[in-house]
Order: sequence, then C-alpha cells, then structure tokens
Amino acid sequence: MLKEAADEDLVQAIHSAREGRTYVNPSLGARLATEPLEPPGPPGGLTEREVDTLKLIALGHTNAEIAQKLYLSVRTVETHRAHIQRKLGRSTRAELVQYALDHGLIGGSGES
Repeated sequence: MLKEAADEDLVQAIHSAREGRTYVNPSLGARLATEPLEPPGPPGGLTEREVDTLKLIALGHTNAEIAQKLYLSVRTVETHRAHIQRKLGRSTRAELVQYALDHGLIGGSGES
C-alpha cells in the first residue's frame, strides 16, 4: 500500500486482506512487473572477481588452480570463496555449482 493511495484503494486493500488475498496498488504493480527481479550486475551481490572465482569453483577447479588462473594467492581464493558462500547462503561445493548453473554463470556442457 502506498502512503499517497486514494481512500478507495485503502478500502479495497482491507477487503482483500479480510478475504485472505493480497492487494497491490495498480501503479506499484505495474512498476514491479516491468523492473528486473535482480539488479543489473553480478548476481547475489557478488563482486566481479567473486563471480570469476565462483565460475571456476563450479567448473571443478581447485583453489590452487583458481589462484593460478586468476593470478591470485590461494589464501585470496579461499577468502573469495568464504565471501561467496556467506553472500549466497550456500555451504557446499555442490550448492555453489547449482547456483552457478541456475544463474547462467556456467553451461551444463562442461565448459572450461
């Protein structure tokens, strides 16, 4: 419900709530329908470097291999991985792979 909504909208929202339905102000609903679900940029609030790290994790690379490919120390890769897991709420490699697949970060055909 918007603060500036008309009285009729408020009454309709109350009736909807009483009937167990959801009410969305028409102008707000139209705005929500046209906006992307996730803001532009990397998914999950990840940095570009974290996305690069996630892609390589999902492709099965070890921390040492990722460090070599991205010109980082193994410790930095471990830090990126910890941040990725915290930001995405995932704790296992399998969950990270599934997230990468679900968000189109890697294809299902074993790319490298």
